[in-house]
Amino acid sequence: MSAERLTAQYNREFCTPGSELAAVAQHVKDFPTLAPWHGEYLARPLFVAERELREFADDLQHLIEILFSLPDRMFGGDLDAFRSVLGISDGHWEAIRRFGELVPPHYGRADMYHDGTSFKLLETNLGSESGGWGLASEMSRATMEVDDFADFARRNRLGYVHPVRAAVEALRRFGAQVVSGRDPVVAMLEWRGGLADYGELWLNFQSAVRSAGLDILLAEVSDVHERGGALYLGDRKIDVVYRAFVPDQIVEEPDGWDLVAPVLRAQRAGGTLLYTSLSSNMFANKACLALLSDPARRRSLSEDECRLIDRVLPWTRLINTDTFRTDTDLVDECLERREQLILKVNARGGGVGAVVGWETDDATWRRALENSAAEGCVVQQRVIPRPELVVDPESGKTEEWHAAYGMFYTPHGCAGAYAKVVPAGSGGIISIASHAKACSAAVFCQSDLPVGGEALAAGTAT
Repeated sequence: MSAERLTAQYNREFCTPGSELAAVAQHVKDFPTLAPWHGEYLARPLFVAERELREFADDLQHLIEILFSLPDRMFGGDLDAFRSVLGISDGHWEAIRRFGELVPPHYGRADMYHDGTSFKLLETNLGSESGGWGLASEMSRATMEVDDFADFARRNRLGYVHPVRAAVEALRRFGAQVVSGRDPVVAMLEWRGGLADYGELWLNFQSAVRSAGLDILLAEVSDVHERGGALYLGDRKIDVVYRAFVPDQIVEEPDGWDLVAPVLRAQRAGGTLLYTSLSSNMFANKACLALLSDPARRRSLSEDECRLIDRVLPWTRLINTDTFRTDTDLVDECLERREQLILKVNARGGGVGAVVGWETDDATWRRALENSAAEGCVVQQRVIPRPELVVDPESGKTEEWHAAYGMFYTPHGCAGAYAKVVPAGSGGIISIASHAKACSAAVFCQSDLPVGGEALAAGTAT
């Protein structure tokens, strides 16, 4: 059954007098591990075909491997040339190099839209600093506690992957390098003041991780100290740091290097491991996607690799000061295609600095291109999300929403998904922070195998 037909069936049952499906969102909101997060939830979960999500996840894993090979394949191993194209500053680059590992693990959250035909990748969000793991995990778990939904899931072979359980498994395997016969002691480290800004999300993450069977401490970089080649929080030795700070924070504060010095010493001594390396931030730079998308830059890629890239990645081009000086054809194309393009600043997330071409005028668009070029940005082909039909529990009316799906991944593959949703027509950027009516939504996958097959069948979680 297609996602559209499954949604129609769900909405019919939702409207049946006495159905518990109308209570799903409130049950999710009241779920204990979600209590620290004060967000809103869509009236229903979203549905995707498991096969479709798995195929996209396989493509994503291959695409990330290609990303990691870019310094060698496009720049002959010249890392300075690579980071120059990405617009990475000297200080940012020093932070990446001093913390070692250049190639990070496959760990993060890919953001994508479904255009009605397939998923299209918008950003890779490599690195442990990407959020949403706990929120996605516990929304799905809470939804399954509603009996009418559990019955609907069984009848339609719906299931989900619990992202935090996948993260816990990845952390256990990673921590096995320094511990034996027990779980690693993991500490999620934010930057100084970070828990005040993001504490709700990280408390939700901590609750979900503990519920999945692994203890995790929450702290800021200013709270820890190094002793004997290992990092400590008070008297407790930390085996693995789950990194939530980024290179910019180190280099932009006068005492940034002093703050991370204990972490750096412990990592170099080998007593405490850092998950994930700061180079994640480099490969998550949006300019990397432009390098993959631009045919003029990918002569070193195979035909199969190019087909994969074109299958999942919208047309994306790099705009910087060199572009304005040397590639007038590209600049002219971006100006002419304003209504089909969105501008995104390379090293920023959450929609910060983005300019939606189809929501602005020609003069504003030109200024945005010129101003963002100095910092480094990409322009990307507009992807129109398919409508997600949702019944409003109060009015009973069916409304259209648009979803930005987030698919989590670890070195061991797809780790589940969730979505951020906004009412259709309420703006070109789907963001919880910038929309008063934005909600989060659980995502369930429908297996096309019979119940009992090797799939997420019968409402089970893995």
